[in-house]
Amino acid sequence: MIFNSIKQALKASAVTLLLSSVFVGAVQADTYRSGQHVEPAFEGWRPNDDGTFSMMFGYMNENWEETPDVEVGDNNYFSPGEADRGQPTHFLPRRNRFTFEVVVPADWGDRELVWTLNVNGVERKAYATLRQDYLVDNIVIASETGSLGAGTSSPESRANQKPSVTVRGDSTRSARVGEPVSLAVLVEDDGIPKTDHPEAISKRRLLSAPSRVTVGKTNGLFMSWNKYRGPGSVSFDPPQVKVWEDTRTSANSPWSALWLPPEPPEDGVYHTTATFTEPGEYILWGRADDGGLYEDAYVTVIVTE
Repeated sequence: MIFNSIKQALKASAVTLLLSSVFVGAVQADTYRSGQHVEPAFEGWRPNDDGTFSMMFGYMNENWEETPDVEVGDNNYFSPGEADRGQPTHFLPRRNRFTFEVVVPADWGDRELVWTLNVNGVERKAYATLRQDYLVDNIVIASETGSLGAGTSSPESRANQKPSVTVRGDSTRSARVGEPVSLAVLVEDDGIPKTDHPEAISKRRLLSAPSRVTVGKTNGLFMSWNKYRGPGSVSFDPPQVKVWEDTRTSANSPWSALWLPPEPPEDGVYHTTATFTEPGEYILWGRADDGGLYEDAYVTVIVTE
């Protein structure tokens, strides 16, 4: 009897190990560090006070590490009309939502605006229209980015206003390779949504994480700079909070399980330096995010040898 029990236990363990290996292998097969394509995404549209419309775009970089650079041209363009609509040419890892907007005129009608990307030999397109079911408001943004649960809102969340961002200094700078450029940004916010505390974060994730149908994000104000366009690499000091959905434990990302919002500076001014590896023209993209909503700023840097 004892011998049979041992045999059954060993058999069960072997089956469990085999299933675990199959599961891990399947997960690894769907996870790539490099070599994959970038999927452009139409996130929705919203009306502007002057009668125009803003079409909102993001992307899914299928790679966890590779950050492709694709200049505006045959492999990165909009149609119809101008190929350059302010889209990024540098693509951060994984899912990046509501990265930029393209303004179309009031008489746009039912036409499509198409963003075409070809990365690592794979061409993908995002089709943007003004169909009513793509209309986006602040609650949709907060929900889609994970600040709110899907289909939920509150008087506080509906009252939230996006942060304001004021870059101190010129919008165009000059520097040399290896020479740090100082970036100072005043960020003001209404304090909504309230910053999540560690106890609340743990409780929410323990109780509700299995039932979420959207990504989970920790609410808290941060300011982050990233390369948007440019020929070389850019390093930032201090290291910046990730604006892409890095869900890995201990990643410096609001979507990471153990991430805590940084303490904002007392005067509201965030100081960062950017250092460049190659000469050329760069665009740096700064995003202030309160958890639910965001505001962007851009600085152009001309880098020489």
